[in-house]
Amino acid sequence: MTATDTPPAERSRRDWLREHSELGVCVLLSLLGALVLTDALAMDVEITQRGPIGPKTVPVAVGTGLLVVALLLAVDVLRGGRGEAEGGEDIDLSEPADWRTVLLLAGVFLATAVLIEPLGFPVAGALLFWGSAYALGSRHLDRDPLIAAGLSVLTYVIFNNLLGVPLPGGPLMGVL
Repeated sequence: MTATDTPPAERSRRDWLREHSELGVCVLLSLLGALVLTDALAMDVEITQRGPIGPKTVPVAVGTGLLVVALLLAVDVLRGGRGEAEGGEDIDLSEPADWRTVLLLAGVFLATAVLIEPLGFPVAGALLFWGSAYALGSRHLDRDPLIAAGLSVLTYVIFNNLLGVPLPGGPLMGVL
């Protein structure tokens, strides 16, 4: 059966779906927002809260934001709004995707997820920051690891000691 053999009702349904394909993004954002909200509200927080903002505040705000954006986007799409074709001053759409960078970043994120428990956040975070900088093109091999280590330790201290969000310390548990 060719495109000309397709019944008009099915063709018009397919055309409508093609013209409103952004609704798929709305569904994805809604599902993600519902997942974040469900997980945040089911969170068992044993840490005593020191003020009006606790560990659930940011996930609830993000989940609610995702649902609001999904709703606003759906309304816009159903009213006839369409996203513009991608085009930017620094993007050459005729060039293929840079899969090397994408795979390096995916590898760095996966390595961080695997190494965060045994090595702790300071070490795994330093590898994450340095690996991301390397994958994105920085080749300052003398400076980047030092900046990555400093950022990682600073992030660990802020979250673990100041905000009360426990992160795995690894071998540096007693030092920081």
